[in-house]
Amino acid sequence: MPRFSYKAVSADGEVIEGELDAASRQALVDRLHADGHVPIRAEESQHAAAAQGGLPGMFQPRRVRREDVLLITRELATLLQAGLPLDRAMSVMFDLASTGPIRDLIDDMREKVRGGATLADAMAGHGGVFPNYYVGMVRAGEAGGALEAVLTRLAEALERAQAVSDNVRAALRYPALVVVMAVASLLILMTVVIPEFRPLFEDAGAAMPVSTMIVIGTSDFLAAYWWLIASLAVIAMLLFRQHNRTPEGRMRWDTWKIQAPIFGDLLTKIEVARFSRTLGTLLSNGVSVLNAMSMTIETLENQAFSAAAAQAQGRLAKGEGLADPLAETGVFPGLALQLVRVGEETGRLDGMLLKIAEIYDEEVRRAIQKMLSLLVPLITLALGILIAGIIGSMISAIMSSYDLPF
Repeated sequence: MPRFSYKAVSADGEVIEGELDAASRQALVDRLHADGHVPIRAEESQHAAAAQGGLPGMFQPRRVRREDVLLITRELATLLQAGLPLDRAMSVMFDLASTGPIRDLIDDMREKVRGGATLADAMAGHGGVFPNYYVGMVRAGEAGGALEAVLTRLAEALERAQAVSDNVRAALRYPALVVVMAVASLLILMTVVIPEFRPLFEDAGAAMPVSTMIVIGTSDFLAAYWWLIASLAVIAMLLFRQHNRTPEGRMRWDTWKIQAPIFGDLLTKIEVARFSRTLGTLLSNGVSVLNAMSMTIETLENQAFSAAAAQAQGRLAKGEGLADPLAETGVFPGLALQLVRVGEETGRLDGMLLKIAEIYDEEVRRAIQKMLSLLVPLITLALGILIAGIIGSMISAIMSSYDLPF
């Protein structure tokens, strides 16, 4: 039976922690509930140190990350649902904080709340941590007396967004490793292995095949001017980053990305899911549609989508609805537009937007799986053909040098 480390809040508001054997994480949570405790964290023991920030001081994160915001949101929602007042809940979270940046953040917000500020105002002072849409939802939840419900929805939305982001990163990790190993193999072959054959061909005195001359010439160029190639690559990277720092350059790059074959469709689905989830969550928590659009635009990473949403917002302010202005931007897919139109016609736009987010999250997952099923074999095949061509040219030269049939 696995062993779990846990942290919970007792009935009198004290933080308790320890380890227990349980059949599953849910079984441990149920047991803590039965004992009158409110579970905050429950992890298998072998992962507990990493989950609780057990890295040495110099390796601990120096800023609050997105996953930290998710953890803070989930913990605060759980504590408020357990009946703890906001001030006490933040004190408990301060005790639970695993790293210095998180403790500093919670301590600052706690002091502001104790000084009479609302939670939304306390979070607004940390704009680099809590985005505007997050603060807006918290403000709406406080005004409506449903802060714990809003925080729960925020945590769910953040978890879904984090899951999609993690899936994309995990899916691209293996192809990236394959590409890196392929490039490294080719560099070693061209700069170390091929030059060893030059004396053999020079001693033979025979004319080398054209393919072999190309391979050896490329090898000599890489060995002599590798520093120039590396310098040009660094300069190109710096120029590219500088280009993307300008609004015009970033717009051109982001527009090209969503129009690119294969990857463009995937990036479009990711942005549509982010747009729909954020806007739907805001609307479902009582934020006005114009304010919700303003907050949603700030969450979009692709500038082409941001510009399209801003254009639709201007039309929306004139009372033209949402579906038609989005359709005229030309960047939103047809299925999403049809579902938005249905949501407007039925008066359930918030629920339909959340449904769109679910649909495109699943589409992203399928697209990644399909892409990987083709990408990795294509990279492997291309590498194999290239290496086979290089080796074949060398063997051909060797055979020619000794007048052997090939």
